[in-house]
Amino acid sequence: MKDFKSFNFNFNVAAGITTAGYVTPTPIQIQAIPLILKGSDVMGLAQTGTGKTAAFVLPILQRLSEGERGKIRALVVVPTRELAEQVHQDFSILGSKTTLRSATVYGGVSITQQIKKIKSGIDIVVACPGRLLDHVKQRTIDLSGIEVLVLDEADHMFDMGFLPDVKKLMKCLPHERQTLLFSATMPDEIKSLAHEALKKPAIVQFGKPSPASTVKHAIYPVKQHLKIPLLLEILHQTDTQSVLIFARTKYRAKSLGQRLVRAGYRAASLQGNMSQQQRQAALGGFRKGVYQVLVATDIAARGIDVSQISHVINYDIPDTPEAYVHRIGRTGRAARNGDAFTLVTEDDKAMVRNIEHILGSRIERHTLENFDYSRPALKNKGIHIVPTQQKIIRSKNERNQQRVTKKRTDLKKETHSTSRKKKYFRVEAQTAAPFSANKRISSQLHTRMSNRSGTTL
Repeated sequence: MKDFKSFNFNFNVAAGITTAGYVTPTPIQIQAIPLILKGSDVMGLAQTGTGKTAAFVLPILQRLSEGERGKIRALVVVPTRELAEQVHQDFSILGSKTTLRSATVYGGVSITQQIKKIKSGIDIVVACPGRLLDHVKQRTIDLSGIEVLVLDEADHMFDMGFLPDVKKLMKCLPHERQTLLFSATMPDEIKSLAHEALKKPAIVQFGKPSPASTVKHAIYPVKQHLKIPLLLEILHQTDTQSVLIFARTKYRAKSLGQRLVRAGYRAASLQGNMSQQQRQAALGGFRKGVYQVLVATDIAARGIDVSQISHVINYDIPDTPEAYVHRIGRTGRAARNGDAFTLVTEDDKAMVRNIEHILGSRIERHTLENFDYSRPALKNKGIHIVPTQQKIIRSKNERNQQRVTKKRTDLKKETHSTSRKKKYFRVEAQTAAPFSANKRISSQLHTRMSNRSGTTL
């Protein structure tokens, strides 16, 4: 199969494919699309970046092109807000020539605006489980007309603890429906659970999940306190276009992003403490090239489609080999070459072996010339303290000391001035006669003067 014409999509859907620039279907699309068009339940397992989103979006658009409009007939459940926006965008682009409308439903934004959008009449909802259940409880959404349910990035939803919410949602949907489950990985326990939700599903699987063959891997051994200087040196020596850096925690992602900005890079961070507007601005700026570097936690590792990423750098090694696959899947997409660098410490050796087991080969170890790996750690509170910050730290300490000294000097002056005022008033109080005495003295003096002059005043 060489093009999408073999699927016999209707004119409007085919026009959307042309608008999106799709030419040749991917392996998962070749196998999954015909099964979905037939109405079968499908469990698709494919690595990130293989086009699995279009594999369910296109058949849904084909199915919903016929029938009632303005009623929710398809539901896509995803684990993160970023993925919800990405899937919604795919529906908008591929369905641009149809009159079908989609909307996103997730937390962190106004529920009132979502209710207004739902009431306006939509055909497709892309939602995160928690906020969708809020709408169900408030009866602001009607799921009784759902014909197709998609569980996208299912393993990630299960990992994040969304399984109870997913089960609750299942009870709110019609029993007669088509169910599709897509994921980059599928542990055995997830397969068992998926079989409970799907009816005699057709399984579409492409071997053992692993990063695309277009990705070149490298490991950079380093001590923990030298990670930032090594990262800066890697960025300086490497011809990079668009770099996605992964950090383990929200704080590390934020602080590392700020450090890169101070180093002169057009960088932004993407982490859970940001508002939805801030997250969209960071991701949109990265996609458009406004930011050269994006530092993110694993929320960005699933389903984010930025095809121009030239390098993925694991500042912190992921917790599982599967997470490594997801992270690295952000580069080397659409047959483009990509590079994946991982900074590892002595504590990461066991995880490196597990990752190499999935890859089926040993990852090359790299070191940088003219980089001082023997540089000692600075004794200071916090993390990410490196010698290049020494002047900044010293300057801050000096300014703080100057402020303290000035405050002490001002306090002494104020105390001395207050003491002098009190002393002055005390002396004045002792030398001054009371008002009544002054009046008496004045009266006596007046009488004496009168007697001397012999006249009465």
